[in-house]
Amino acid sequence: MAALLDAHENGRLGGAEPVAVVCDSHHAGALNVARERGIYATFVPRTAYHANRDGYEKRLLEVLAPFGVELVVLAGFLRILGPLFLEAFPLKVINVHPALLPSFPGESVWEAEVKSGIKLAGATVHFVDQGIDTGPIIIQGAVPVLDTDGADDLAARILHIEHRILPQAVSWLAQGRLEVSGRKVTLKNQIVPRSLEALVWPPLEPEAGKILKFS
Repeated sequence: MAALLDAHENGRLGGAEPVAVVCDSHHAGALNVARERGIYATFVPRTAYHANRDGYEKRLLEVLAPFGVELVVLAGFLRILGPLFLEAFPLKVINVHPALLPSFPGESVWEAEVKSGIKLAGATVHFVDQGIDTGPIIIQGAVPVLDTDGADDLAARILHIEHRILPQAVSWLAQGRLEVSGRKVTLKNQIVPRSLEALVWPPLEPEAGKILKFS
């Protein structure tokens, strides 16, 4: 969330304006960060609604209604939203997930990635549907998994790429540049480099660390 506020202050959100922050815990540091920057922030405790998901989502919608919210960004909000909320914001709810979806959905991602032996991990920004991290993918960023990595090491490296791709996705949405057809998200007016780049990890030898280029 702080990365989004930083991007807004630096003019990198494509005209999007943060107007409200809602958390499900009053301990969330995001609340104070938002308030210090003049953003309305509150918490809606999930426990107050027990198993009544519709009641909880109705309350979320009531909190957001006065602000004219047009896009909802989930960042660390570990709840599955149901049809009541998602139908109020069709293709206007996005989430950032610390893995290269569709691999490693759900929670405890970093531990699973390290244990799996994969060589590349990363982050994904996607539209939210009623599944668990199953919505159409907007943008992804990859990072290497080092042999010495523990879950915390990998989480920190992935967080860095999350902070880069989430503001970009919000900017594209604010500019109306994303089109969704089924599972595919297309970026309008995309600038494609003359030569694409591929990250290989571990690096090829003897030219360790170089990026492979292909047409």
